[in-house]
Amino acid sequence: MNARALLCSPNLHSLYTSNRPPEKTSYRNIKPAPKSLRVWVYPRNRSGVFRVLVRSSDKRESSSNSYYLDEERVSQNEVVSDSSTSSIIVPWWEEFPKRWVIVLLCFSAFLLCNMDRVNMSIAILPMSAEYGWNPATVGLIQSSFFWGYLLTQIAGGIWADTVGGKRVLGFGVIWWSIATILTPVAAKLGLPYLLVVRAFMGVGEGVAMPAMNNILSKWVPVQERSRSLALVYSGMYLGSVTGLAFSPFLIHQFGWPSVFYSFGSLGTVWLILWLTKAESSPLEDPTLLPKERKLIADNCASKEPVKSIPWRLILSKPPVWALIGCHFCHNWGTFILLTWMPTYYHQVLKFNLMESGLLSVFPWMTMAISANAGGWIADTLVSRGFSVTNVRKIMQTIGFLGPAFFLTQLKHIDSPTMAVLCMACSQGTDAFSQSGLYSNHQDIAPRYSGVLLGLSNTAGVLAGVLGTAATGHILQHGSWDDVFTISVGLYLVGTVVWNLFSTGEKIID
Repeated sequence: MNARALLCSPNLHSLYTSNRPPEKTSYRNIKPAPKSLRVWVYPRNRSGVFRVLVRSSDKRESSSNSYYLDEERVSQNEVVSDSSTSSIIVPWWEEFPKRWVIVLLCFSAFLLCNMDRVNMSIAILPMSAEYGWNPATVGLIQSSFFWGYLLTQIAGGIWADTVGGKRVLGFGVIWWSIATILTPVAAKLGLPYLLVVRAFMGVGEGVAMPAMNNILSKWVPVQERSRSLALVYSGMYLGSVTGLAFSPFLIHQFGWPSVFYSFGSLGTVWLILWLTKAESSPLEDPTLLPKERKLIADNCASKEPVKSIPWRLILSKPPVWALIGCHFCHNWGTFILLTWMPTYYHQVLKFNLMESGLLSVFPWMTMAISANAGGWIADTLVSRGFSVTNVRKIMQTIGFLGPAFFLTQLKHIDSPTMAVLCMACSQGTDAFSQSGLYSNHQDIAPRYSGVLLGLSNTAGVLAGVLGTAATGHILQHGSWDDVFTISVGLYLVGTVVWNLFSTGEKIID
């Protein structure tokens, strides 16, 4: 074999334009017939010459060849060789868009987030029996998570917008994982210790949403915004599915502490992947292909780091207050269902512990499917010329009126099967909110999306704290119908406010 070839790697451009020297590059498989050759290239300049010795497997034939590397003379993924059968084979994982790697890592973080959050809603049943807690105490324990969660919403947004979402999300995951592991120890020490550990867990999970919003505002083009956010938030729903499905089994086999030990330990695995694969923005990623870098640069409004927050400007905009108020209305009903659904199944529908956990899965599974369907619908409408404002209003109206309708039907239903179906439909329509208010932060203030999500989610967390604790007191003196009536009223208020004051246009540069 005697061939001269011009080789080109599409990764070279990002390597020699990066501020830091490359440590390694990805390889390309080059297959001159009938032999295959794998070459690792470590370029320091735009061109270079190297000699390769090719030897067959039986070592009876060998040859030496010179290869010339000149990116300027060869287009991407092209090989020029005397042999017409030469080709470059690019592994599929190198062609997979890096922005979707970031989205999938955020998805897995939110999967762990809700796994670690909902396990308490199952474990609280045997724990309350063991320690003799009444419904008011159970409500206090459930709401203690939101004390810490509330504290880090705005702080997490500021931190993410100024130092980068990679550090903040990594911190949040490892922090709440440690708190999850410590939960059984705290419960044995006493109620005050348990409340503190649950609040500490909330501190870690509180920074997750602002950090994620900051990262995706830099990585995801506007035409992919709804579906990417829907996928990430569906991680929360699938986390609820996983937690509610596996928690009863673990409790039955190994006792309730096993839920916290097993779920909490998964955070360390995620952190390793996050630190090695993710960057806060495309500007910091030396392995990003030029084609994808250009796509992101042309379609993402959020590029430069934020140095100061224009609080007066942000708080002077009516759409911002509409977003904050509607987040409160939405989360009141959502967090009540998140924390109290297994108890509702157990007390009202008379399901046992195993049935309560498994049947709680269906509404969250419905949400995961509906969220992604809503994301594709929203992005399709935008790509076909519908205004972003109208799309956000349509999707959020479904997210408010759907749950309101199905919750009002629960008081008229006696069949446990129909009650579970009605709850699933309520949560399924609720998931359209991911393409409504949850996508709106990046619409109206892309550079400050982390801070803005922190602001609106603070209101949402207040709804979670008040709603979760209030439900415990309502159930001591009233009924589940009273609980659902309050949620329906807030859904209706949110619908009116959203359609009057929200917008999908950028209002803050």
